[in-house]
Amino acid sequence: MMQTVTREQALAGTLALVNPAHPLQARPAPEALVPAMPDAPGVLLARQAAVMLAALLDGIRAAGRIVPVSGWRSHAEQQALYADSVRDNGLEFTQKYVALPGCSEHETGLAIDVGEAREVIDFIRPAFPDTGVCAAFRRAAARYGFIERYPKGAQAVTGIGHEPWHFRYVGWPHAGLMAQRGVTLEEYIGALGAYTPEQPLHAEAGGRGFDIFRVPLGPEGARFDAPRDRVWQASADNCGGLVVTVWGAV
Repeated sequence: MMQTVTREQALAGTLALVNPAHPLQARPAPEALVPAMPDAPGVLLARQAAVMLAALLDGIRAAGRIVPVSGWRSHAEQQALYADSVRDNGLEFTQKYVALPGCSEHETGLAIDVGEAREVIDFIRPAFPDTGVCAAFRRAAARYGFIERYPKGAQAVTGIGHEPWHFRYVGWPHAGLMAQRGVTLEEYIGALGAYTPEQPLHAEAGGRGFDIFRVPLGPEGARFDAPRDRVWQASADNCGGLVVTVWGAV
């Protein structure tokens, strides 16, 4: 059955790749943002990301031990953070750890910096060791749709240094598939370009099967043929395409 996804609907998806080569095209509406946690009203996330973050923290019993440090930022806030970091830390440090304004995942509402609860927390580089409850968070993240966005050893691909505190919500099954393959969002989106509605990626995550493919996204949106009896979801990839995920093994 032929389906139509408008550009506005596509840009509201969770798979947009945001980096210097792919600046942000759409920012979330204020009403789409909610507190990342009830006790952190000043740290905002897109609603679904906040729901799943709460479920993740509840699932590993991390209440009070992991805190949200930075979520959604306005373009002006990202500009100020970048300028302040250049002034205080120098350009080399800033280019390694702070995204350019307009190229920051924090402007999407889908990224969250988390930190181990401590008396003093570094806003730019919060402590998030690979031990204890923080390690449990990292191990469970993919099941709730989150990826560690800037893993160790991937700076040549992502353009950002290792940030063990920075997690990005991409949703399920994509987080699970990226974890299985050990790839970054850049690599994952690039690989999906090879799959079409006629020859989709047949994948399995969490014991369920999926068909995933990509179609061009034009100014008016995209049209594609999806099975009538299966649930599907779609998201712009911010690289000129629409990623369609069809649930249910074939």
